[in-house]
Amino acid sequence: MKTSEIRQKFLSFFQERGHEIVPSSSLIPANDPTLLFTNAGMVQFKDVFTGKETRPYVRATSSQRCVRAGGKHNDLENVGYTARHHTFFEMLGNFSFGDYFKEEAIKYAWELLTQVYQLPAEKLWVTVYHEDDEAYNIWHEQVGVPAERIIRIGDKGGRYVSDNFWQMADTGPCGPSSEIFYDHGPEVWGGPPGSPEEDGDRYIEIWNLVFMQFDRDAQGNLHPLPKPCVDTGMGLERIAAVLQHVHSNYEIDLFQNLIQAAARETGATDLQDNSLKVIADHIRACAFLIVDGVIPSNEGRGYVLRRIVRRALRHGHKLGQNQPFFYRLVADLVQFMGQAYPDLVQQQSRIEQVLKQEEERFSETLEHGMKILEAALAELPAGQDLDGQTLFTLYDTYGFPVDLTADICRERAVGVDLAGFESAMQRQREMARASGKFKAAADLRYDGVETRFEGYEHLNLTATVTALYVDGTAVDSIQAGQEAIVVLDATPFYAEAGGQVGDKGTLATESAVFLVEDTQKIQPQVFGHHGVLQSGSLALGQTLQASVDATHRQNTIRNHSATHLMHKALREVLGGHVQQRGSLVDADKTRFDFAHDAAVTPEQIAQVEAIVNAEVLANQAVVAQLMSYDEAVSGGAVALFGEKYGDEVRVLDIGFSRELCGGTHVQRTGDIGLFKIISEGGVAAGVRRIEAITGENALTWVQQTEHTLHQAAAALRTQPEKLADRIALLQSQLRELERERDQLKDKLAASAGQDLAGQAMALPNGVKLLATVLAGADPKSLRTTVDQLKDKLKSAVVVLATTKDGKISLVAGVTPDLHTQIKAGDLVGMVASQVGGKGGGRPDMAMGGGTDEAALDSALQSVQAWVESKLN
Repeated sequence: MKTSEIRQKFLSFFQERGHEIVPSSSLIPANDPTLLFTNAGMVQFKDVFTGKETRPYVRATSSQRCVRAGGKHNDLENVGYTARHHTFFEMLGNFSFGDYFKEEAIKYAWELLTQVYQLPAEKLWVTVYHEDDEAYNIWHEQVGVPAERIIRIGDKGGRYVSDNFWQMADTGPCGPSSEIFYDHGPEVWGGPPGSPEEDGDRYIEIWNLVFMQFDRDAQGNLHPLPKPCVDTGMGLERIAAVLQHVHSNYEIDLFQNLIQAAARETGATDLQDNSLKVIADHIRACAFLIVDGVIPSNEGRGYVLRRIVRRALRHGHKLGQNQPFFYRLVADLVQFMGQAYPDLVQQQSRIEQVLKQEEERFSETLEHGMKILEAALAELPAGQDLDGQTLFTLYDTYGFPVDLTADICRERAVGVDLAGFESAMQRQREMARASGKFKAAADLRYDGVETRFEGYEHLNLTATVTALYVDGTAVDSIQAGQEAIVVLDATPFYAEAGGQVGDKGTLATESAVFLVEDTQKIQPQVFGHHGVLQSGSLALGQTLQASVDATHRQNTIRNHSATHLMHKALREVLGGHVQQRGSLVDADKTRFDFAHDAAVTPEQIAQVEAIVNAEVLANQAVVAQLMSYDEAVSGGAVALFGEKYGDEVRVLDIGFSRELCGGTHVQRTGDIGLFKIISEGGVAAGVRRIEAITGENALTWVQQTEHTLHQAAAALRTQPEKLADRIALLQSQLRELERERDQLKDKLAASAGQDLAGQAMALPNGVKLLATVLAGADPKSLRTTVDQLKDKLKSAVVVLATTKDGKISLVAGVTPDLHTQIKAGDLVGMVASQVGGKGGGRPDMAMGGGTDEAALDSALQSVQAWVESKLN
């Protein structure tokens, strides 16, 4: 069923049931300063729901165009990376303004889904607010949904704070809601709503029925509305994905057509590329915003439009399209959506003109800005955020919105320094006020030859110094003790890139030794050797011997090659959804972040280790080849680090893994040695992190772990292979000893009760009173002893106290015959207040505590007068 047909069937269904088909309102909300854009189907009916406006109909249905790309409701950064986020979407809805309510709304929804759209009833689940028995009963008793597929959703942090309780604002109309979910089946990970796995993709919400039942006043009280209303919303893209049997909204017919059009205009061949999804999504938002009167600008809604356009253009540039292309997609959009939205047809030429002008304006600076950003990212140390000054330069000089730069950085698993950006903005404002000018701080300036990297084949070679920098300033020479950056015409040192850290080593002449502590790129093809001159002097033009630290390099490349094998193994064990989200490879370990929605189990970790170590044992030769990007991708190569690739790429075959990678690697898989995963955990929503070690590091880890195992076994007088059984036995014995200890404590408490009974004071009216300290007792023993004393003394008031580690525990007990005069909760509270604490409980038994041990004796002495006053 095509998307256009799904939309029409929805509107026709409700029209046949007395609903007025109301055209979509503008994306610019009328007379509503609280919203930047229309973001839901009910926005145009807000005043109808609140009673400020009346319409000639009491039932309505619509397909409302919505935008969520600015202000409070902003999905922009997720678009292109998730299956269901869009800047622009259509919301199907049916509305009742004081006419029908829950029963009709629920039955209409069920009829449409199961009879018109013919979804299998057994695939549908529903949720209701946990107090909404009315909706629950309609679903179960009238519609016939089994109880196990109806889930009550409770509150989060307060009454009526729930995913299934809707409110228009802090005050005003509100009420429970009922959501309908579609079950994609057990082959898709995820659990039903309300379960720990609810964020998975198996159960997808497709329709939300809101029952506006109450009016919330300023004090938070709910008052029944005289005319309850219904507001429903079903995302057209979501229901289309379900009806077209796909899991991603971008796989529905509408998006597939736009994606193919975007591929045509950019020359892209991989229709799964996220950049095509971004472009396909953004052309809809941009076109409809322009239809509704928004034009690109530097403020307000116009700036949001500019951000969306420029994000689309950047993704086109990423795909290799450097010429204006985006505006040419308008004709395709009109073809696919013009029938439903005639405004698109009428304004086609205007939309194209606005987009083309904006595209030409930005295209002039996009390529230059991308070079600046690429160079900055290449120089960025692993794990460090892109600095705020670079963010500002891209924004101020090249018109890069900050979220566009952040979007690019996210693809590289790099954070951005937003605080630094704001500081740079503030400095610009201050300097502009002072002099009317602003000049950004310059980076290292280098105009010499590019560095020729020969580190794939050599760890040592002769090279010439082409530049020297001290504290960011170019110099002609450096002396012993100075920290500096040395640039060479050729180098065996690998500069940090793709998650692999830079090489260490030495640069030496006959009289000087420069210790290289790190290697970073100054420019994409210019390597900077960072370190300190230990002896002698070094000058421009000098020839030296560049030598990489072989041990550091070997340990690093073992971890790097193992990362490729681990990535492939993770995809085999966990599924093809696993994608790299960040990497740091150094001499000690490999740290690998990847997309996955659940913890990796010990069994799965063992599987990954077994697969990788099997590849290591196979000892296959590692092969690197240069080929065209298209040839590499068609040959099954994976872009591990999500970088921008040129026409020619380096394809690396390591065992069963084939990836694009410019890093250094082992010669054979057997060179990796032992592979061992040492940790796994979550670092962000949907992102897991694994740390693993190889070679000698892995061997040392195993030996240390074995040593600890033997120590533990020796301490428990058993063999390592029997350690688990021994621990289980000791735990069982410990539980038995604890049980015996508790029994002994009870006996001791009984004995103490016998002894304490003789210490009880007889008051004039025959009531026994005991208020004393029971040394060495715990709170449980105090309670047991108080109960025994009450049984023995018959008519009594008892207060017992004990102290431990500066804390006082109090227990008070009162026999039933005295409850009308004395309550244990009041008594223990009176005593506790004197020792710096509080207390309370039942009339017959209450507990309390405090911290002022010095005041305990006087507090207990005060009990007699307090009890006598109550009895009198």
